[in-house]
Amino acid sequence: MKALILAAGYATRLYPLTKDTPKALLPVKGKPILDYITDEIETIEEINEIVIISNDRFIGDFEDWAKTRQETSAKKITVINDGTTSDENKLGAIGDMWYAIDKLNIDEDIVVIAGDNLFTYRLKDSFDTFTSRKMDMILAKQIPILSELQRMAVGILDSNNLIVDMEEKPKNPKSEIAFFATYYYKRETLPLIKEYLDEGNTPDAPGNFPSWLYTRKPVLAYLFEGDCIDIGTPESYEEVQKTFKPR
Repeated sequence: MKALILAAGYATRLYPLTKDTPKALLPVKGKPILDYITDEIETIEEINEIVIISNDRFIGDFEDWAKTRQETSAKKITVINDGTTSDENKLGAIGDMWYAIDKLNIDEDIVVIAGDNLFTYRLKDSFDTFTSRKMDMILAKQIPILSELQRMAVGILDSNNLIVDMEEKPKNPKSEIAFFATYYYKRETLPLIKEYLDEGNTPDAPGNFPSWLYTRKPVLAYLFEGDCIDIGTPESYEEVQKTFKPR
């Protein structure tokens, strides 16, 4: 199994913090966000490689990070450059997923995590569910705040936690179940990412792919306990520095 970390965005809402530093490498409590994610990935023995997908502007920053991290990591760390230079020519999160899969000839299960995900849950708990249920899966949590739901993918689950409805950034959310940017995809699902893109669907916002996928095959939601924090503005970054409590 491979772990793909999406880190090719430009995080313009966080300027000037991210003008010269990628969002995934911003420090929180003295440690880059990417290290917190990698710490959790490394608790999963079955993952044999961590793939960081960067853009051309920040590729050197991620290569420097990877060189240092590899000294203590038991897993192979690969950094790839999607070749983009700005928001205007970016591939989008789903475009980057396929770029990595195609470039590295990935033909096994994957877990995909947004590189700016700062979370407190144990990733291995969701991996164990993915292993036992043997189906594509996305992490989710009940969020009772309308303004937050309007910025996220929101859906309805059946009694087995399978997705029966899902919409990206709805004006009028149909439920309080919000999906977060951690996804598990089975090996046989990977060609469907290319099919999705070939149909002309939007390559942005990684939640758009499972919104398309659940109408074609079962997609499971894993309801996690804990927090997953979106650092979207300089003000929210400052607040996280005060409130985040690493495990």
